[in-house]
Amino acid sequence: MKSKARKRGSPVRKARDFVEDRLAEGRAAFAIEELLDETGLSLVAANNQLRRLGDRVRRVSRPQSFFLIVDPPHRAIGAPPPAWWLDDYFRWLGRPYYLALLSAAELYGAAPQAVQVHQVMTDRPRREISVGRVRIRFFVKHEVQQTPVGQPAGAHAPLRVSTREATALDLVAYAARIGGIERAHETLVPLLSRMRATELRKALDAQNKRLAAQRLGYLLERAGAERLAAAVDKWLPAARFWCSLTAGRKNQSREHGSPRWRVSVDAKGEW
Repeated sequence: MKSKARKRGSPVRKARDFVEDRLAEGRAAFAIEELLDETGLSLVAANNQLRRLGDRVRRVSRPQSFFLIVDPPHRAIGAPPPAWWLDDYFRWLGRPYYLALLSAAELYGAAPQAVQVHQVMTDRPRREISVGRVRIRFFVKHEVQQTPVGQPAGAHAPLRVSTREATALDLVAYAARIGGIERAHETLVPLLSRMRATELRKALDAQNKRLAAQRLGYLLERAGAERLAAAVDKWLPAARFWCSLTAGRKNQSREHGSPRWRVSVDAKGEW
């Protein structure tokens, strides 16, 4: 929908009118190119008018001309919720993404611990974003476009979120970066009751990461989710290399591990 900012108001208030129109449309963000196109302002004039709006408008990062609109209910945290603008932001960047890991699990009601940083998967390294009290950390995954995703019911804006099954596999694959395999496991368990074997196979096919699949299979069996574990077992090749449950840890014991999954664990059976 085109803004009415070009047609109404004083020239010195065009940016303000544009922002108010965006809010009325339910939008929480915009690129400078949109503002210039719809108001006829020059880049210098547009930036000057945006600065006069103070904390009502926040730039996502200093080098980028992508802005967030901070409505009154979110002034205290200094930014609208990322779920309201992530899709617009990545469309502007022209890069694939999805809400991932602990942040995705939280949307599915699986958050044993409070998630302080929003976690987003994309295909290239990106610096962490910090706007007000909102922080976003990016993780790189080459298969980001193949990963099964969905749209949360009742979402304020379009948002790509990994499916429960893809989230489970990501939690294991990226365990070292989200607090360890124990945290991955405790986050995974509340997801199990609504995970489906057919969707799990889709996630396995998309990532094609055998060691992560072996670790996930071990955790599923440990949690008593044999139906899901069987789906992983069937997907894996019969010939499997041994791996440690905690990636990078070489002193774990095969004796106390799982011959089925070829996963070695701590000698005491602990993490």
